[in-house]
Amino acid sequence: MAAAAGAAMGAVDDLAERGEARKGLRGHLGALAHGRVTTGVLKIAGIGAGALLAAALATPRRGSGPGRAAETLTGAALIAATANLHNLFDLRPGRALKVAGLVSAPLALTGRGTPQATLAAGALGVAAAGLPDDLRETTMLGDTGANAVGALVGTALAAHPSRAVRAGALAVTVGLTLASERVSFSAIIDSTGALRRLDALGRRS
Repeated sequence: MAAAAGAAMGAVDDLAERGEARKGLRGHLGALAHGRVTTGVLKIAGIGAGALLAAALATPRRGSGPGRAAETLTGAALIAATANLHNLFDLRPGRALKVAGLVSAPLALTGRGTPQATLAAGALGVAAAGLPDDLRETTMLGDTGANAVGALVGTALAAHPSRAVRAGALAVTVGLTLASERVSFSAIIDSTGALRRLDALGRRS
């Protein structure tokens, strides 16, 4: 559900965006404040709706009432933020899929048979299958693929039974998203030796 919403809204952006000047959350929300609905605003709404439905199913059930509602809302925020973050990383061949693999691998390898491990294994399989062609630049994720795989990784995180893990993941994804409004991920990666080598691994020169 989350991946389908991510893919559908990503496709809207891939197919409908034509030289869109507004970039980032600030740009799209600023456009909305002036009465203009951009593809980015549609993505926020559509991915958010899919994330909310997925979180209602995937977030560990603890209690009911306001507490349960808060868990679902934070789960939805985690799914949507992770989908968006993968899209922000998708600026070089293979980068977003490497991020998906690095996040989903430990989730898939622990808690065998649990919902988060099963979802993470799916995301890991997608990353492994898509990475070779993405690195060779014979295919590309675009917003469609990056948002979809990111939403799947986010759902695996939202299904984790540990509240500390979910809260930590949400803090990291939101923090990185806000940071992207001011700094370039590519510039940081290119200036950091270990990150630069990992980013370039498998990519043709």
